[in-house]
Amino acid sequence: MGWAGSGINFNNATGYLMNFIDQITEKAAKKKRRIVLPRSSDERVIKAAEFLRDEQLAKVVLIKNKGAEISAKGIEVIDPETSSELSSYAEFFYQKRKHKGITKEQALEIVKDPLFFGASMVAAEDADGCVAGSISKTGDVLKAAIQTIGLKKGSNVVSSIFLMSFDDGKVFSFGDCAVVPYPTTDQLATIAQDSAASHYAITGEKPKVAMLSFSTKGSADHERVELVREAFEKVKERNPDFQIDGELQLDAALIESIGKRKAPRSEVAGKANVFVFPNLDAGNIAYKITERLGKAIATGPIIQGLAKPMMDLSRGCSWQDIVNTACVCSLLSK
Repeated sequence: MGWAGSGINFNNATGYLMNFIDQITEKAAKKKRRIVLPRSSDERVIKAAEFLRDEQLAKVVLIKNKGAEISAKGIEVIDPETSSELSSYAEFFYQKRKHKGITKEQALEIVKDPLFFGASMVAAEDADGCVAGSISKTGDVLKAAIQTIGLKKGSNVVSSIFLMSFDDGKVFSFGDCAVVPYPTTDQLATIAQDSAASHYAITGEKPKVAMLSFSTKGSADHERVELVREAFEKVKERNPDFQIDGELQLDAALIESIGKRKAPRSEVAGKANVFVFPNLDAGNIAYKITERLGKAIATGPIIQGLAKPMMDLSRGCSWQDIVNTACVCSLLSK
């Protein structure tokens, strides 16, 4: 049975042959997707765009901020105010949002915003993906994505993962660390499914998912533990062959000797590569500790649950982070 109807066969997964970031960029170079970068007056965005162009990792499109001038030779630059596609994008947005009371005049002004214009390009298949957020709040990026691109079929929530890669070649996916503060049982189950699918699409590695808690297999009872247990049961019911377990503490999920002791019947304990956190407090703190103290490279947040890829960036990102996220965006595009 395919993964939740996606047709993904995890048994075809491959191992790591090179540094993880090199692996991502090599795959992106083969695809050469058209990636749009909105609000591109940011110097980090310009530098990332030039690198993507020079290394032939993607076909880059920059979207101008109102009144800003962009100097980037050899890179396509679009001004939403004067674009020939503005009226068609505005009409699409109007049709999508008119049930909310939006007028055609309002739709036109909204789509002139670089975030909404970039999302419109993706929705219209004039671009394969969008990467934004270096100078925008996550909420603004997601608003443009959800209202313009929309959720994928069967999804009930937009969430994210961070890819945490280490010098020894190991890569872990952490979800959700950026979007959903306190997911419901159904949302947590969807986050687990989407995180597994994203991990496989980007790394090629078969996902082994641990749904994390402060309890391992009944070692504690609490309503927050019960939520994780129920979400785990929902995932297993939908996908009985999927390698997932919960609830697990992090040490039981990560360290084989501890996993064998705390959860001896688990096929995931001590072997997990996808960690699903019960809430945003835990996930956000965990990825930043892993990045800052564990010296991991954090790539993301990688937004999942949308019909087509639009990625969010941390406002503290480097230009290299933008390059890496653009490459990931390429891998997630159809």
